[in-house]
Amino acid sequence: MANREHLSLLKAGAVIWTEWRNQNPDIQPDLSAANLQGDNLRGANLQGVNLSKADLPNALLVRANLSNAEFSGANLYKALLIEANLNFANFSVANLSGATLSQADLSNANFIGADLSEANLRGAIIAHANLIGTDLKNANLRDADLDAAKLIRANLCFANLIEANLIGADLSEASLYEAEMLGAYLYKTDLSKANLTKAHLSGAYLLSANLNEADLSQADLSWANLRRANLAGANLRKANLRGADLRGANLTGVNFQEAIMPDSSKHD
Repeated sequence: MANREHLSLLKAGAVIWTEWRNQNPDIQPDLSAANLQGDNLRGANLQGVNLSKADLPNALLVRANLSNAEFSGANLYKALLIEANLNFANFSVANLSGATLSQADLSNANFIGADLSEANLRGAIIAHANLIGTDLKNANLRDADLDAAKLIRANLCFANLIEANLIGADLSEASLYEAEMLGAYLYKTDLSKANLTKAHLSGAYLLSANLNEADLSQADLSWANLRRANLAGANLRKANLRGADLRGANLTGVNFQEAIMPDSSKHD
């Protein structure tokens, strides 16, 4: 449970809270299980604070400093975290569905088992974050930086990943059914055994990507760069490869049944 003194200081307003934190830099505030529903915490210094199982639906956390904070099991449904600093924060099994995290810094944060479905993460920095098994269904990740992020078995069905940076990310066994990935940067990305059925990858940069045993049936790969990609055992049934560059790709055991193929000069 939350420390009553810490909670009353936070409820007293940003000025008093900030002054107290500056005077007591060694105290790690305990706001666990606190009810902060709809509270205005804009710009608050919550660095390293324990907010596990806290109730924060619709809370205003714009530009708040939440780095290294503990949010495991917290409820942040539809919270506003625009441009917030979530660096190294722990959001395992937290509810962030419908939350707005556009332009936020989520680098190195832990989201194992978290619910980010329908969250707005446009332009967010999510580099090196742990999103193993995270629910990102219908999430907006347009222009987001997911460099080297761990997205193993993540649910990204219908997610918007247009022009997102996924260079070196691990999306093995992830579900990307009908995901929008036009122009996405997937250089050396691991998509082995991923479900990319009906995914929109037109113009995507998949140079040296690992698509071993991936399901790309009915996917749109028109004009995608697949040079030196590993497509061994992949399912490309009814996929659109018009204009795609497959030079140097490993096509061992690929199912091209009913696929629209590129011209021969781009897959020699």
